[in-house]
Amino acid sequence: MAAQTYVPKQSDRPEALADDGPGFVSMFDGKTLNGWAGDPKYWRVEEGCIVGEITPETVVKSNTFIIWQGGKPKDFELKVDYRITSAGNSGINYRSVVIPDPVTPTNKFAMRGYQCDIDGRNVYTGQNYEEKGRLFHALRGQVTRRVEGRKPVLLSAFPDPKEFITSDWNAVHLIVRGNTLIHMINGQLMCMLIDDDVPHRAMEGQLGVQVHVGPPMKVQYRNFRLKTL
Repeated sequence: MAAQTYVPKQSDRPEALADDGPGFVSMFDGKTLNGWAGDPKYWRVEEGCIVGEITPETVVKSNTFIIWQGGKPKDFELKVDYRITSAGNSGINYRSVVIPDPVTPTNKFAMRGYQCDIDGRNVYTGQNYEEKGRLFHALRGQVTRRVEGRKPVLLSAFPDPKEFITSDWNAVHLIVRGNTLIHMINGQLMCMLIDDDVPHRAMEGQLGVQVHVGPPMKVQYRNFRLKTL
């Protein structure tokens, strides 16, 4: 029998993934940026969302983040919904640190660390990329392993799940436990990394979301929920 292409149903979308189970706590009150730190030139609250926007007047020369001030999670699950314009580029950083920005010294919100990548054209969305660090860890459709002094080793590959990513709202679910980092969107596995590069990996750190160097864009985040494992 010939293989059949699975077409995502409406029930596969974020609305069907609303039951988090016990242990999740809200990270965002939906009204203010209390508990978050970022440059107000790029970040605001609008209609219950954290909005990151670059306009023709505020084009950035280096990536900048809004950073959650509630702690430095080690093992956790994170759930959040996002929507992004077609030209947009963003990402969800975790186990990250704030670092000086040599390109834009006035940017006090540059980060280094793991990132669940997000872009409006879905070229990179879902992959594991280390911002200002070791760069690409796992592309979408890959299970990889990092060991010291080597590029990522491909352990397994599966069909690109790009079809599950919509042009509207999408539900991200990160599961970060020990050296295993799992990225899912709309209930579908995007990639997984086993990080055994002990000298270079991070086992805890800050969480933040990004606006990226590039053309004017807008990204919205809502319903941030965190569960400590």
